[in-house]
Amino acid sequence: MTAPNFRTLDLNLLRVFDQVMAERNLTRAARNLSMTQPAVSNALQRLREGLGDKLVVRSGYGVEPTPRALALWPAVAEALRQLESALVPGDFHPAEASTSFLLAMADATAGTLVPGLVDILQREAPGVAVRVLPLTTRDPRPMLDDGEVDLAVGYFPAVLADLTAQAQQGGVAPFDHERLYEGEYVCVMRAGNPLARGPLTLARYCAAQHMLVSFSGRPYGFVDEALASLGQKRHIMLTVNQFFTAGLVVASSDLLTVLPRHFVRVTGMQDQLVLRELPFTVPPVHVDALWHRRQAQRSDHAWLRLAMGRAARGAFGTG
Repeated sequence: MTAPNFRTLDLNLLRVFDQVMAERNLTRAARNLSMTQPAVSNALQRLREGLGDKLVVRSGYGVEPTPRALALWPAVAEALRQLESALVPGDFHPAEASTSFLLAMADATAGTLVPGLVDILQREAPGVAVRVLPLTTRDPRPMLDDGEVDLAVGYFPAVLADLTAQAQQGGVAPFDHERLYEGEYVCVMRAGNPLARGPLTLARYCAAQHMLVSFSGRPYGFVDEALASLGQKRHIMLTVNQFFTAGLVVASSDLLTVLPRHFVRVTGMQDQLVLRELPFTVPPVHVDALWHRRQAQRSDHAWLRLAMGRAARGAFGTG
């Protein structure tokens, strides 16, 4: 097979290749590039001929890369990002901007971050608008992939594990993320709850009535998984989809719930609530910002990510 001639290779084809690899779908790649799907297919065919490899093959509703494409993509993607960063200046001026952003987050996260974000907007970007949509899933990648939101903020352990696995296999995942803050889950009850007196043992915890916060409505969560690993279970009397609702219900009942420790002060009900360490081990709260990689070099999106980081540091007194 004749080696590809770099001198005659149309470098514009590499932009098409990058988007096809990121999207695994020709239609979405065409949309991102402001091209028609036939034009993307034609460009991909020219690149195949130039490199002597199929690069992608059809699979279901999209395409799957060949081993050669997987090996080539990281270098192509990084080169394009560096070139774009060098040629396209940061042209977002917050004080003059009138753009809008769509964010997805749960109420506990919004209660923690949005006050600081609003302060930044009022001081630095008064013409910018932000819409916060409810986060109803632990995997917001479809929302980001379809362009429904610009940024998702929350606890996404399975997503981050998947992205890490892709990176370890040498691929370039189509999503980026950044840790905003860490915390811990605690058991929360009303101040007059009988369990507020004395140690909270595993037996007392399991014998109580519980409320679960579930974005999807599924009446089984990570706490139940931890209990099952110990051969224990709890009775969930009520399932809600908002942390703030959980705080209100617990404050006026003998139900127990599990909330992020930092969220309790956000509710304004801390004087009515008692916090207890859980009598078993659960994963810590890792709150991350997650976005699609096609947004990475947008100067307005970069400003938004920096603003979210500043809001997080302000909320925890670290910046």
